[in-house]
Amino acid sequence: MKIFVSSGEVSGDLHLSYLVKKAKEIDRTVEFVGVAGANSREAGVKIIQDIDELAVMGFVQALQKYSFLKKKATEYLEYIKIEKIKKVILVDYGGFNLKFLELLKKEIKDIEVCFYIPPKLWIWGEKRVEKLRLADHIMVIFPWEVDFYKKHGIDVIYYGNPFTEKYKIVERVEKKILLLPGSRKQEIERLMPEFLKLVENNPNENYLLKLVSKDNLKWIKENLKNYKNLEIVWESSLEEVVKQAKIAIATSGTVTLELALMAVPTIVVYKTGVLNYLIAKYILKVGYVSLPNLTLNEEVFPELLQDRCNAKEIEKNIVLMAERKQEIKDKIKMIIERLSGTNILEQYSSFLLKGKLE
Repeated sequence: MKIFVSSGEVSGDLHLSYLVKKAKEIDRTVEFVGVAGANSREAGVKIIQDIDELAVMGFVQALQKYSFLKKKATEYLEYIKIEKIKKVILVDYGGFNLKFLELLKKEIKDIEVCFYIPPKLWIWGEKRVEKLRLADHIMVIFPWEVDFYKKHGIDVIYYGNPFTEKYKIVERVEKKILLLPGSRKQEIERLMPEFLKLVENNPNENYLLKLVSKDNLKWIKENLKNYKNLEIVWESSLEEVVKQAKIAIATSGTVTLELALMAVPTIVVYKTGVLNYLIAKYILKVGYVSLPNLTLNEEVFPELLQDRCNAKEIEKNIVLMAERKQEIKDKIKMIIERLSGTNILEQYSSFLLKGKLE
């Protein structure tokens, strides 16, 4: 059996790689081919389009890439037809994959499509639920999504969050403040000036800057050698670097959940362009943006967004979090319990291969 995959961002590629690896353990004959990144390539996916070329951040950038992505969707469809592939898995990347889902169902009548980690419609608006109905199967990784889709008359598959099987509580020496500015150019360019102000204003603190790759350095204008209390790493895994962290300052995204599962107190930061922010503020349906806070529907980790995303606010919240140390520890335990399950990846992978419940 050959399965076409379509992801578009690093976080989705990571989730896809876990699924592929487990599926290949269950069935050695299954082949995966399609749109993915380095993690999935390592897991055994044959890449016909690397996601590095697809990265889109924000509404404005999405509009600018619309023609390019439309062309790509047509190319993928033709590949599926030529290869006579009968099963497709879409992973996150809702702006593209929902359109691709429509195209697949319109052009290939007997195609089976599974949407793994569907777009966050409970945040961005419920109207797109109708498009998602076209999928044969919807596999979600957060418990509140089950209720959301049930409200719309849609049964979804939920076994737990796979990250709970990948990330465990880490013993930490708590010596440094961990800085995680994200993996995208826009994130790094907007966050690094505030991170470096924080480093400069607190010479007695030690900071650890974790970048996804050495290439990220070209997006940082400042000379990092001037900051004597700052160490930079890109080759070490997140699990390794958090061992030294007493607290993390991280851009909003999947990494905040990874940190919560490793029991690292975290301040969530995010800054985007004015137009993107105004559009997001208008559309956003929930009170929080970070996954740990959404899991409990309360602010476990402070969220410093837009104007509040600055060195002064970060400093203030570092102090406040130190005062809440035990409370945060207890809340993190609740997050882990809420997202846990039994043989999560094995169940998702088995369902993907068979397309039905046992």
